[in-house]
Amino acid sequence: MDREAAHGRREWRGWREAAQEALYGPEGFYRRPEGPAGHFRTSVHASPLYAAAVARLLARVDAALDRPAELTFVDMAAGRGELAAGVLAALPGALAARTRVHAVELAGRPAGLDPRIAWSAEPPAGVTGLLFANEWLDNVPVDVAETDTAGVRRRVLVRRDGTERLGEPVTGAEADWLKRWWPSPPEPAPHTGTDDTGPHAGTGPAGTGLRAEIGLPRDLAWASAAGSLARGLAVAVDYAHTREARPPFGTLTGFREGRQTRPVPDARHDLTAHVALDACAGPGALLLSQREALGALGVTGARPPLALATTDPAAYVRSLASAGEAAELTARGGLGDFGWLLQPVGLVDVPLAG
Repeated sequence: MDREAAHGRREWRGWREAAQEALYGPEGFYRRPEGPAGHFRTSVHASPLYAAAVARLLARVDAALDRPAELTFVDMAAGRGELAAGVLAALPGALAARTRVHAVELAGRPAGLDPRIAWSAEPPAGVTGLLFANEWLDNVPVDVAETDTAGVRRRVLVRRDGTERLGEPVTGAEADWLKRWWPSPPEPAPHTGTDDTGPHAGTGPAGTGLRAEIGLPRDLAWASAAGSLARGLAVAVDYAHTREARPPFGTLTGFREGRQTRPVPDARHDLTAHVALDACAGPGALLLSQREALGALGVTGARPPLALATTDPAAYVRSLASAGEAAELTARGGLGDFGWLLQPVGLVDVPLAG
């Protein structure tokens, strides 16, 4: 193969390979010093109520496990350790003394992190407790398939500048996954792809526009993460959709400095796609909205009684601020619509209700 042909092969890659390098390579987006919080805001950053709710969930897992001598909290895709630190701070003293907190992140350990928090690139194996993955799976890279004009699903290839073209047909285990979890719509739907901020704006390979993200790598990643627990509960929280409501044009998009952009695998943009959480779910799993899950953990947007403003004005102001934060975490059309996948490991039931 001559040099020009070899360069062409490297230039055009599937989205999974391109995103893996762009996000997690030596100069990747998630290795940048500002961390994820420099580009987007998650539930963790929205309010300390979120970490407090996760701490309450950890306490319920502890009770379901009959209060083991050592309990572990694993924060998957920990960013700069914000959730790990928040959960540790929210735990009551006796429980905190028995809890080992472990942050999992490819980037290096941030300066000033609580020394009680362990830091590694992989989750610890064989631990007992709660593994919590907040907005991790949407950043596990996946390939994208687009239906061509003959009705064949083909892999979408991409260059570093975001330009796309159709590649080979999807076959094997990936085709089986699509057939089971993301079947083609019965009729092609028109889509121009001209919106500058849409999922695949500015691209336009010769296809119908019907797209799917091949979620098999996420199923495997989640099974591996949940499998690191000996006993306990594994929770994934993410943008999500189910088989009955898959988006016909896919969800792959980019973010940079708080703004949604077209997806470009250049290491300067976050690359994300919604998660087929129902495909990830194992036996006994529970799927809820964040609104439902946080409600079960005591987080609601209910305003404090007006009478409190008279009897204790300072407490009323604090409660009002807390209610506003809770409302953001549970809002319809926003964070409240995120999906929660709760996977028990060695437990009969999901220990969510108090």
